[in-house]
Amino acid sequence: SVASIRADRRFYIALLAVALLGWLLTWALAADFYFYAGFTVLQFAVLAIAWNILGGFGGYVNFGAAGFFAAGAYSAIALEKMTGAPLIVLIIFGSIVAGLLGCIMGAITLRLKGMYFAIATLALSVLLETVVVNTPFLGGARGVYIFPPADMPGFASYAKYLFVAMLAIMLTTIAVSRYVEKSWIGRALLALKDSEEAAEACGVDTLRVKILAAGISSALMGAAGAVLPFYLTFVDPHTAFGMNYSISAVAMAMIGGTSSWLGPLLGAILLGVLHQITTLTISAEVGILVLGLLLMLFVALVPRGILGLIRRRGRR
Repeated sequence: SVASIRADRRFYIALLAVALLGWLLTWALAADFYFYAGFTVLQFAVLAIAWNILGGFGGYVNFGAAGFFAAGAYSAIALEKMTGAPLIVLIIFGSIVAGLLGCIMGAITLRLKGMYFAIATLALSVLLETVVVNTPFLGGARGVYIFPPADMPGFASYAKYLFVAMLAIMLTTIAVSRYVEKSWIGRALLALKDSEEAAEACGVDTLRVKILAAGISSALMGAAGAVLPFYLTFVDPHTAFGMNYSISAVAMAMIGGTSSWLGPLLGAILLGVLHQITTLTISAEVGILVLGLLLMLFVALVPRGILGLIRRRGRR
């Protein structure tokens, strides 16, 4: 309809405006600290929004986010060591590798349901970590160093360049998630979330839809992971496959609300900023503890998340 086309146009114009604003901020703010902290928040936002495509829309809780995130990171490391390709190429390559892994994982595990599927995705992350630990080319258990370039044309510093790169990935993730939500994929995922048997009876190829959603979700996580080595400059399996990424993806999406792409974004911004504050003022472990406590409170008191609470108060 005309109204839908206009809404889409306004939405994409808003995304472009945010991208332009982010680039202008790199010239308005001098301190790199803000961009390092902003990079982390944007990274969590990508993970939460991407996780929500399968976990929120489809109802398949995936604890393997760290595996796909690390797959993107190590794919980028491998390609950079072999070819010295620019970051944009590494991001695309990392997303393709992670997306293919997601499709393979989906074909194997998406016939399972509930906690069995969640355990299977966690096992996949452990399997990928074992492969990396035993691959000397990727640094093995010792880790690998990535040396950033000395100069980045168009940016005042390397930190600002990485911030803009992650902002672009986040905006792309939002656009993809919104498209999935409003397309036949989102409707099919919603149907199988309510009742997979009823969806199949209505002609929905549930396995194909789930594999497609798993591939899209994993590819976006891999894109975020591909930037990680250049942000940390040193990556080891313990860091890349850290459970913090999986826990944060699930917690931020559920606290924000899983009914739309906007919920995980709200949860990631709120909890990402809170996590950065607690990490800098107290410790990273306390930040994870606060995240876990908030998740328990929201699941018990506000099961539909922040977005659901806002919508309920709006109806009232």
